[in-house]
This record gives sequence, structure tokens and C-alpha cells, in this order.
Amino acid sequence: MASTTAVAATPAFGVTDSGGILTVSSGAGLVFKVGAGGSITSITYNGGPELQDQTKGSHINSGIGAAVSYTNDGSVIKITLTTASLVHYLLVKQNDNTIYMGTYVTAEPTVGELRWITRLKGTEFTSVPVESNNAGSTGDIESSDVKGHADGTTTSKYYGNQRAKDLTIRGVTGSGVGAFMVYGNRETSSGGPFYRDIQNQSGGGVEVYNYMNSGHAQTEAWRTGFFGPYALIFNDGSTAPAIPDMSWMGDYCLSGWVGASGRGQVSGTGLSGMDPNYSYTVGFANTTAQYWADVSPTGGFSAAGMKAGTYSMTVYKNELAVYTEQVTVDAGATTTMNNRSITGDPSTASALWRIGDWDGTPLEFLNGTSFNVRHPSDVRNASWAVTGFNVGDPVNTFPAALWQNTVGNNPLTVTFNLTAAQVASHTVRIGITTANAGGRPKIVVNGWTSSIPAASSQPSSRTLTVGTYRGNNKMFTYSVPASAFVAGTNTMTIYVSSGSSGTAFLSPSYSFDALDML
Repeated sequence: MASTTAVAATPAFGVTDSGGILTVSSGAGLVFKVGAGGSITSITYNGGPELQDQTKGSHINSGIGAAVSYTNDGSVIKITLTTASLVHYLLVKQNDNTIYMGTYVTAEPTVGELRWITRLKGTEFTSVPVESNNAGSTGDIESSDVKGHADGTTTSKYYGNQRAKDLTIRGVTGSGVGAFMVYGNRETSSGGPFYRDIQNQSGGGVEVYNYMNSGHAQTEAWRTGFFGPYALIFNDGSTAPAIPDMSWMGDYCLSGWVGASGRGQVSGTGLSGMDPNYSYTVGFANTTAQYWADVSPTGGFSAAGMKAGTYSMTVYKNELAVYTEQVTVDAGATTTMNNRSITGDPSTASALWRIGDWDGTPLEFLNGTSFNVRHPSDVRNASWAVTGFNVGDPVNTFPAALWQNTVGNNPLTVTFNLTAAQVASHTVRIGITTANAGGRPKIVVNGWTSSIPAASSQPSSRTLTVGTYRGNNKMFTYSVPASAFVAGTNTMTIYVSSGSSGTAFLSPSYSFDALDML
């Protein structure tokens, strides 16, 4: 006689209240509990083991102590979590193993960030992003959030994170289960299309985040209003699920929701002056919303679903702003922008020599691609102790950043040749992507010394050590007199200047975009 294995019955769609603890069933295998105060305290899928980390809940921020209410219209369960300045929604559709969410805030939470955290059991979710997996670390190497390992490698919740414009869906999986965050609309978040924030952290437990606002390398003021919609999907983990339609949530009276009737779009017919070697992005931003759109190779772009209002429109060559103007979006209408000519690309200027690309990133330089995935001290990086560079050398031997202390690349000397006819006054341009502790470049050309420029405006938090080279792109210019130059070999020595102090990778510093001499 063949043996049979008992399979747990799938609970019917619905919600029950037992002493203030809500038990929600999708009817298709997902069952979760919402405790007093609004945190999710239990998650199971298809009758399997407990998935929720039992030491902490899944919730907004670290729990909000909300008043909890719910409705069930027979096809959608809506749970509302309410505090004085924040309302969070959890919606479940019948036979859909997804927790749909939205968050409305009238003030930034006192903790200084707005985030949803799903806290899962590490024993059940074993396939996780490697850069943010702290399992087996030997302890902290910077603050309490960057970990070192015995082999000299590093991990952190800050590493391996995607740019805002690339956020779609990302998850973790285990045996027969997957949990995937759908990041949804980023319109009320801050930082623009290239901003990065925390997405995952693993070690004992597994954490899946949707960071909506934070002070992590932030270049803009926080926005308030409705964040979302976004979603948390559970499946068997074999494949990433498709991004679901979330527009139906607008029928469920969510505070701050702006429907299609309050939105318009911008359509661009073309941009001239683009460099075919680079991708371009058009960004839109005002105090209440942000949007972006990719530009086609022929210069066309379209940004739909924008809330009505006036926006600052910025065209980016890769990540460098090269054009800006104001544009107004009307509800229910399309704003058409005829051809625009890019006017702010530094690469169009003829240079005697140029090191790197004017594209808003240090990616082409030595260790430039590592900022997003590991700490600068990681043994997988090439040595930062580069003190000299000859114009014409491979650009990937030029350090992506300079630090004032300990690292060994301050100062850095650039050697170049001039003909007798080229001995004249020249302009030196040095572009940076971010700086720490007021770091900025001072140069010495042969025997001539520049003044120390004013510090650039940059995020107040760490950047280069916490997974991002993005701050505010800044170009420093130096007018160097003819008397500084000689025919033949010349040297330009670049220093990190600052009125602040620090040690090693937390000393004053900056990362390069490009540098040239006109």
C-alpha cells in the first residue's frame, strides 16, 4: 500500500481577531499575524515552518505602537495602523500571497528614517545577497554596521544595494520559500535616481528592507506624504515573481493617495548633444515628489504618472547633471518638450590632457567599482597607496579617491609634458563625486601653489565607506599662470585639504569624477 504524506490544509481567506492579535490568511497559503501595536509577529507559507524571526517583529521603523483596525469586504482585507503622524496600511487580496503596503506620514519619524523591515529566520532563508551577509564576521571594523572577516573581506547592510532607478523587485529564498520586496513608486523618497540605501542584512536572522527616507548619504531634504504602493510577495522561491499591479489599492481610501486624475506626464521629443558612449537619464524633482525616465539613443523620453506641479528637470549623462530647466505638469495632460540641446557637458571643452570620464562617477578609476560592494580596506581591493600617475597611463591605475591620513595616497603627483608653445596660462579642473569631513583638492604645479578652495556641499554622513560614491558632484577650477609651467616635464601634486581631522578611511577625503587641463 502506497504511503501518503499529510499536507496542512490551506486556511480560508479571512481575518480573525483573538485578544487584539489579528490572524490573516490569503486563502492561497500565506498566513501572518499582526500583534498589538502593528508589528507582524508570525508568518507561515503553505503550512510550513515559522518564517518570522521571533526575537523581533516585521514593521515600520522598529515598531510604531500603532492603533490597529481592519476591514474585510470579502475580497480584500485592509489593516490600518495609525499613530499621530503616520498611517501604515497592509492589504491582502483573496488568493494572492502578497502583503500590499503603503505608508502616509505628515512628519519624518523621530528616529530620522522611514523604513519597512521584514525580519525573517536565517535558518529558513539561506540564499541571501553576499555583500550584506555578515555571518561569520569577526566583529565591527567601522561603527557597528561594517563587519570584518578573518580573511580580510568586509560585509555590511550598506553593500550591494541598487540605485533608486533600478529598484524593482529583490528577495531572499530558502527551501520551498521566497520572500520578495517590490519597491514600487519612489516618488516621495529623496535622493534622486542614483541614490542607494539599505536593502538587505543577514547574519543570525535575515532582513529585507524597503528604505523610504533616511539620512544615509542623503543629498536632499526628506519628503513627506504617501510612500508607495509597495509589496512583500511570498512564493516557493524557485523564481522571482512578476511585479504585480498595485493601482487597485487606490480604491481603498488610503490617506495621501493621488489617483490618475491628479497626474500628468512629460514627453520629450529629443535631446541633442548626447555622447553615444553613455546612457542618459532625465530626472524631475520638487519638494513633494521625484521621478525619472531613461533617454532613448535618439533622445526621446517619457515620464508618466507624475503628480501635477512644477519640477526642476535635470538631464544626466550617466550620473552627471549636464542640463536643467523648469517644467510644469498639469493633471490629465501631457507636457511635450521639443528638442533640447545639452549645454553643460564638461567633456565638450578641448583639453591638453584629461584623466577619467566626466560622467559623475569614479567607476573607471582604481577601485572605483568597489565602493558599492565593500569597504575600502577590503583585501580584494588593490592598494590605495598610489602616489604618482603619468598622463597617458591606464586610467584604472589612477586612484578613485584620496584620503588625507594613513591610506598613503595623499598627496598624489600627476606628471605631464608640454611643448614650448603650450607654456601658457591654463585652467585645471578637478571633479569630485562626494567628500568626507570637508575634504577638497589643493594643487601645486611645479613651484606654484593654489589657494585652498571652499568645501563643497556634501552629505553629513559617511559615503565612501558605506556603499556609495554619490554625494553632490562638484567641479573645482584653478587658474594656473604661465609662469608655473615649463617646456618638457611638469608635475601637478594634488592634496586633500580640510579643516577637519580623522583617521584612515574616515579622514577627510574625496572621490574623483574626472580631472583635466584646458
